[in-house]
Amino acid sequence: MRKRIAIDMDETICDSLQRHIEWYNREFDATLSKEDTTGTRIYHVIPQEHVDLVKLHPHHPDFFRDLTAFDGAIDAIKILSEQYEIFFVTAAMEYPESFAAKYDWLKTHFPFINELNFVFCGDKSIIHADYLIDDTPKHLDTFVGEGLLFNALHNINAKGYQRVYNWKDILEKLRLD
Repeated sequence: MRKRIAIDMDETICDSLQRHIEWYNREFDATLSKEDTTGTRIYHVIPQEHVDLVKLHPHHPDFFRDLTAFDGAIDAIKILSEQYEIFFVTAAMEYPESFAAKYDWLKTHFPFINELNFVFCGDKSIIHADYLIDDTPKHLDTFVGEGLLFNALHNINAKGYQRVYNWKDILEKLRLD
């Protein structure tokens, strides 16, 4: 039986922060940059009166539709899929409107992964895999297997996790010879 890798979607294989920034800047005629969110989430660096509206962005059915994949993510996952069973696990319960867009995005970018391996969940502690690659420390805290913290601006200050900085790092860590 092949080992399993569970992979988060947002801020692990695709750039949802950039979408937040684009929509925020367009909506408020602002010049917020990704770097402005270093060490925190977008909700903590924008004016309080904008927070409720920005928190609605991921609830829009198109928010996740055409996100940009991170450099090397698709190729690395293709390589890993030859040696591991791959599951995409996304905490979509927070944004039920995202199901169709996330499903379509995964089908478009990862046609080599069976759609039965797309897991839309809330609490990722239910996931039974050997590895979890995720940008959110709280998901790694409750994961039973080996967690890999995918480096992101918001988690830059998180300590005590095995950190990977890009998909090349992940390939080096998980590649079987």
